[in-house]
Amino acid sequence: MRPDMRSSTSRPVRTLAVLLALSLTTGRAHAAAAMTDTVSAGSPFFSAEDGMLDISTFMSGRLGFLPVPFPITEPAVGYGGGVVLLFVDKPVAAAQAGFGRPNITMVGGLGTENGTWAMLAADIRHWRSDRLKTLVAGAVASLQLDFGGLGTETGGERPLQRYELAPNFLTLQASGRIGRTRCWTGLRYAFANSDVTFESPGGTPGLPDDRGQSVVGSLAPSLIYDSRDNNFTPGSGTYAEIYTGAYRHWLGSDDEFENLSFTAIQYFALRPRLHLGFRADGKTVYGGAPFYVFPYVAMRGVPAMRYQGEVVTQAEAELRWQCLGRWSLVGFAGMGSAASEAGQLGGTHSVQAGGAGFRYELARRFGIHAGMDVAWGPDETAIYFQTGSAWGRP
Repeated sequence: MRPDMRSSTSRPVRTLAVLLALSLTTGRAHAAAAMTDTVSAGSPFFSAEDGMLDISTFMSGRLGFLPVPFPITEPAVGYGGGVVLLFVDKPVAAAQAGFGRPNITMVGGLGTENGTWAMLAADIRHWRSDRLKTLVAGAVASLQLDFGGLGTETGGERPLQRYELAPNFLTLQASGRIGRTRCWTGLRYAFANSDVTFESPGGTPGLPDDRGQSVVGSLAPSLIYDSRDNNFTPGSGTYAEIYTGAYRHWLGSDDEFENLSFTAIQYFALRPRLHLGFRADGKTVYGGAPFYVFPYVAMRGVPAMRYQGEVVTQAEAELRWQCLGRWSLVGFAGMGSAASEAGQLGGTHSVQAGGAGFRYELARRFGIHAGMDVAWGPDETAIYFQTGSAWGRP
C-alpha cells in the first residue's frame, strides 16, 4: 500500500527519524549507553545487544505481535490508512534456508478518503514436522477504483472510468513438501462473490459488460521452490512459483476460464551487508474472464489495477545496502507490460517505475526490516511504508 505523502510526520516516521538522527550524531555506542537503564530493566522494545529499538523480545512473548500501521497514498483509492497485527511464532534463528518457517497469523483493516475500505485475516501454519503447510485467508472489501482499459494507455484516448468493486473473498490452500527438498506442491481453492458498479451507464463505449453480482471459484495446483534465508527480509536464496487455475461452474463460478502465473525471485548476498534482488512475473488469463480478474502491473510507483491485460509481464531489481548499524538504503527500478486483444478494450501499454528508500532492522531475531520507499512512476510520485520485503511471499 502507498502511504499518505502528507502524513510523513506521523508517529512511526517520527520515531524512525529520531533514531536515525541519534545514530548519525552520537554513534551506536552512545545510543546504547543512553538506553542502558531501559534495557537493564528488561524492556521488550529495546535490544540488550546495542540498545536500539528492537521488538524481538515483545514478539517472542506469548501475546506478542508486530503492529504494522501504514498510511496510504495509492492513487487508485486516495489518501487513507490502515493497520495489520502480525503474530509470528518463532525467530529466524530457529529456521534454515527453506526449512523451519514460522507460523504466521495476521488480521487488519484499512480505509481511504474515497470510500474504499477492507478487512482481512490470514493464517499460515506448518504441520507434520514441516512436511505440510496450510493457508486460510479471507477478506471483505469495498474498493473505489478507476478502470483504465485492458492493455490501453490511460489519460490519452479515453478517460478513466470510476467503478466500485465489493468482493467477499476466501482462499484455502494445502501444500506438501516433496521429500526433504525445498520444493512444495499444493492445491488452492479460491472463491469470491463481488458486486461491480460503474458510475457510467451500461453501454458506455470502452467499458466492459461485467456489472452487478459476479461470482468466481477456482482450483489451482501449484509448484513452489523456496530457499530464501528468511521469508520476511531475505538476503539470499530463491523463490519460484508456478500455478494454473481453472474456474468452473461446479466450483461456484459464473464464468468458465483459466489463468496461469509464474513468479521468480532471486536474492544475492554480494557482501555481508550488500544484497541484490531480482524479480520477474508473468501472468495470463484466457477464456472469457470478468475484467476485474485480469492480471495487472503491480510495482512500486504504478497505480494498482490501472494497467490490466490478458497478458502481463514485469521485472524489477532492488539493491539494499545495510550501511550504518541497523539502517539500510534501498534503490529499485522496474518495468512492466500489459497486453490484450479484447476488441475495443484491447491494446498494449508498457510502464516504467523506480525509486529509493530506507529500512531499519526492527526485529533482528525475526529478520524483519521496516522502512519507507519513495517511488516515481508513469502517473505520480507515491510513498510506501514497507514491513519486510516489497516482494513478500509467505
